[in-house]
Amino acid sequence: MAGAAPAAAQKRDQPVTGYKPVAIALPQGVTDDSFEATRKQVGEAAQRKDRAALAKLVVARGFFWQRDNRNIADKHKSGFDVLAAALGFNNKESAGWEILSSYTDDPTASPSPDRAGAWCAPAEPVYDRNALADLMSATNSDVTEWGYPVSAAIEVHASPQAAAPVVDKLGLFFVRMMPKTASDLPSYLRIATPSGRIGYVSVDSVALIGNDQICYVKDGGAWKIGGYVGGGEP
Repeated sequence: MAGAAPAAAQKRDQPVTGYKPVAIALPQGVTDDSFEATRKQVGEAAQRKDRAALAKLVVARGFFWQRDNRNIADKHKSGFDVLAAALGFNNKESAGWEILSSYTDDPTASPSPDRAGAWCAPAEPVYDRNALADLMSATNSDVTEWGYPVSAAIEVHASPQAAAPVVDKLGLFFVRMMPKTASDLPSYLRIATPSGRIGYVSVDSVALIGNDQICYVKDGGAWKIGGYVGGGEP
């Protein structure tokens, strides 16, 4: 920990150069009415913190919890119990119910690359994984330093203020996030554009990849929560 601050400062002070844009296609909404109906029911149960109602919307068996590229779900527990463990429902200080509710607020979902028949939300954008890996190698960075705009033509400001001059606009490609400075506001992200310009965008205008996801599967002809991807609630 003693070297963390100097390392961050050193990285922040490194000269920023341009980088090759890696294009993305934004996640799409789901057009299946039955899927949307289930998602709405999950959201309502999460808002009420209604365990009984939510349990009916979770598969009884076969629930998966994908973390660190392996399934860590306890096969001897019900699907609801595994979900409760992942989101920390048994911890009174946990934000698990709020996290679940936030998943249902997002209209997107995409097929799981690891689980046939599972659709996970929020969806990630479509992109060339090899191209992103090459970009990280070329910029000596890792995946935590990259995000993507939630819409096209997002304005990049010279300082963390909406009234600040616009220095660039983001296209639909990955954008590099830079370490914050002491004067940065928490509502803004400091970024570097492909042209090498440093600027600021609203914190809710750029999303990260690799976030946790809730996954739905068909069970008895109906959509139910069938899995969780990610580290879960501490």
